[in-house]
Amino acid sequence: MSRFDQAKMMMRVKKIQNELQKMTITVEKGDGAVQVEINGEQKIRKVRIDPKSVDLDDIEQLERWIEDAIKEAISESQRVAAEKMQPMMGALGSLGL
Repeated sequence: MSRFDQAKMMMRVKKIQNELQKMTITVEKGDGAVQVEINGEQKIRKVRIDPKSVDLDDIEQLERWIEDAIKEAISESQRVAAEKMQPMMGALGSLGL
């Protein structure tokens, strides 16, 4: 692969990274009691809790909803990132990345 092709490939990777930074994935649990927003780089942007939907006598349920929402959001962001990077994986391997 020529230096030009390598530079072009790296530019495409940077473009995908920028797209992932701007992407928002939202996951809700507990019928909207908990909402987690994460970007395509797996950075949590917001965690919202609807106080009307939370039973303060069952904090364990709230904790499970938060944990499940975060896990699902991370999993979804990983899936989206892999999907976007899939076409480039062979070429990146030849660059030693």
